[in-house]
Amino acid sequence: MKAEILAVGTELLLGNIANTNAQFLSERLADLGFDVYRHTVVGDNGERLKKAFEEAFSRVDLIITTGGLGPTKDDLTKEIAFEFFNKKSVVHKETLDKIEAYFKKMNRPMVESNKKQAYFPEDVTILCNDFGTAPGCGIEENGKILIMLPGPPKEMKPMFENYGIPFLEKFSDCVLTSKILRVMGVGESKAEEMIHDIIDNQTNPTIAPYAKEGEMIFRITAKADTKEEGYKLIEPLETEIRNSLGIAVYAEGETTLENVVGELLVKKNLTISSAESCTGGLLAGTLINYPGISAVYKEGAITYTNESKVERLGVSEETLKEHGAVSRETAEEMAKGVALRSNTNIGISTTGIAGPGGGTKEKPVGLVYVGLYFNGEVKSKEFHLVGSREKIRITTVLRALEWIRREIIK
Repeated sequence: MKAEILAVGTELLLGNIANTNAQFLSERLADLGFDVYRHTVVGDNGERLKKAFEEAFSRVDLIITTGGLGPTKDDLTKEIAFEFFNKKSVVHKETLDKIEAYFKKMNRPMVESNKKQAYFPEDVTILCNDFGTAPGCGIEENGKILIMLPGPPKEMKPMFENYGIPFLEKFSDCVLTSKILRVMGVGESKAEEMIHDIIDNQTNPTIAPYAKEGEMIFRITAKADTKEEGYKLIEPLETEIRNSLGIAVYAEGETTLENVVGELLVKKNLTISSAESCTGGLLAGTLINYPGISAVYKEGAITYTNESKVERLGVSEETLKEHGAVSRETAEEMAKGVALRSNTNIGISTTGIAGPGGGTKEKPVGLVYVGLYFNGEVKSKEFHLVGSREKIRITTVLRALEWIRREIIK
């Protein structure tokens, strides 16, 4: 089935925000067996939006829209779509009740304009919004399918996964089942090289690799008559990939590295503390993203200056003088110092040059050391990272967390 993604919003045309929704939907539609022919962006203008529907449906069978489902007058996607399909809308009481309950939970009054979001024709499929007030919907008319999703990614993604895909499956002669494997510590090219035989011989299931910030994702998708049959088809292929990539497969499904590490720390009852220089608290903040981490995370220190490294962590002045703040030796003393002073099983440290300036020939921008104290043993790793200051800091945190994960597993 041919598909087109239609993003609605003047802010996209002005470049105020990036259209990450289209990227996500293209990946997922490809997994589901739909051919995406075009991405279109149109502003908040009724005439242009209607024209966009006409042109897109002349080319494809399926349109997925994002944006324009809000309560304001310039949120026109639903209204123009219903007009295009010649459908009249009425208040959908169940949806209105959910919107009212959402505002009550937020302890905020619901304004009259929000009722607009509860209007739908009686013969459409309403797609629930579990994270906002704007429901989506699905329409099928004369062989043409339209799915309307909200613009904010935190609302759009779960709506599509939980309600949009089941709606689409009604128009397929098979059930599509997917499983995600998340890989860390192996580069994109290396990961694909390690399983190239599996990829080259894929039929059903298929494997779709994606490179994301600091990690690789392999989505395995099977076509079958039932979900159960699909998972049975996926199982041997998943086993092959896990055997090839080994410990690099850190999780499956929609999760994050910090959640995996946090769960391991709590499960193993391993206490941890952190000492940061170049990451400036980002490592501590990332660990604290995991609910329940307070059971094991004891303390974090941002020791940006040499003086603070000496006073807070006990790094020796001789080490700093001889090797410098950005060194393997300093990273190790930082990790050991924060662990001993906090009385934790694990001490993790970061020190480096995130840039954009401050580097030298001997110690260039992107040179980073991560120190690890683990139940009495101290070691360090050296990394040479590239990118902006922000990217170097984020990558350092990911490398540190991945090292902790591997050490716990070992």
